[in-house]
Amino acid sequence: MTELREHHTLHTRVVAAPADTVYQLVADVTRWPVIFEPTLHVRHLERDGDNERFRLWALVNGEVKDWTSRRVLDPEGRTVSFRQEHSRPPFASMGGQWRFAPQRDGRTMVSLTHDFTVPGQEAGAWATEGVNRNSERELAALARIAELPHAIDDLVFSFTDRLELSGAAADAYAFVDRADAWPERLPHVRRVRLREDPPGVQDMEMDTVTADGSAHTTRSVRLCFPDSSIVYKQLVPPALLFGHSGAWEFTPDGAGGAVAVARHTVAVDPAAVPKVLGEGRTLADARAYLRAALGANSRTTLGHAAAHAGANASALAPGGPPHEGTR
Repeated sequence: MTELREHHTLHTRVVAAPADTVYQLVADVTRWPVIFEPTLHVRHLERDGDNERFRLWALVNGEVKDWTSRRVLDPEGRTVSFRQEHSRPPFASMGGQWRFAPQRDGRTMVSLTHDFTVPGQEAGAWATEGVNRNSERELAALARIAELPHAIDDLVFSFTDRLELSGAAADAYAFVDRADAWPERLPHVRRVRLREDPPGVQDMEMDTVTADGSAHTTRSVRLCFPDSSIVYKQLVPPALLFGHSGAWEFTPDGAGGAVAVARHTVAVDPAAVPKVLGEGRTLADARAYLRAALGANSRTTLGHAAAHAGANASALAPGGPPHEGTR
């Protein structure tokens, strides 16, 4: 049996922002997918005061990994301690801590430590490379957001669109799952390249057009939870954004129909606002534009998914037309 080896890493960065501001960005894990490049999705499992438990999906050396972690938040001491419950190979264990130390000049020294065990030298090198890369990216992303002269809530915001379906949630889910067919099914989608490996993890590149005629190319990782939800993180977001994540959720209503919800969370890049929207446009203009543009495309997709589910429901009804299936 290969002996487990223990590794320790320390990464630091001075961030030109108050310690409490930087601490809050790390403490609110729900914002991580649009702030931290490696993080794809976070799903809370438990919350109790300053203790929380969640499942997290992230890119590690280009591979999608997921694990369940527990965290202890200490807002007074400005620390966030974390420990994975069941680490994914090659990691046998993983934990660490964030520390936020105020400096006399108003800046913050951020320290991120990791301790982990892996079997063997080769796995240790791979794991250390991944931890180092992700830690440096996370610290850089943290500084990029925290150092901006805007309130965090003005930069990072969420919104939803909701639609009741006359058909089954599973049929609406299937429509969104088959994104490779969107160019033939959705008016705002020009091109899709979709690869799924392993099952349930999709790499999607897509060309879309917004209502004002603007064209965008995005690349996303999508995590598919059959018949219930598809969550995604854009690896290449539109020029106006630092980050964009979202979800498609499908819930049966108990009466033969279902409810579909499209969720978006975005982090706006203020420097891109005049470049994309024109000189003199503000962060508020960007928020309104994003709400309208992303919401319009989501509502279009939900509408077509609803029609698809409704058509299948009609086909299954007595005397209905032949059922063409959902795949």
